[in-house]
Amino acid sequence: MRLTHIFGNTSAAAAVFAFTLAIGAATLAAEGFAGKYETTDTNGKPFTISLAEDGAATGNRADEGLQGKWKAEGNAAVITWDSGWVTKITKEGDSYKKSAEKDGKPAGSPSDAKKVE
Repeated sequence: MRLTHIFGNTSAAAAVFAFTLAIGAATLAAEGFAGKYETTDTNGKPFTISLAEDGAATGNRADEGLQGKWKAEGNAAVITWDSGWVTKITKEGDSYKKSAEKDGKPAGSPSDAKKVE
């Protein structure tokens, strides 16, 4: 009975450790993308995107305020705007590219994005 108790505690400790690692990895991914980006929209006009560490996203495009949520997926931050549009900021080496989708289809051409904060 004592051996079962030890294995039970060990399993619980391992589960807590794995959960802590997963949270830490998500936080590190978020920290890499959190910040402010300058890019252009699908019409080539200036577009500023801010990604907060808590997953909130804001955008300013032609004096239009945008709200959304973002999450890190591999080497990209995927932003889902309240409007239904999806913007992806992909890290490529030391630079970033921005692409957009509407209704699951690519919109416009990818453009450069510069992390300014």
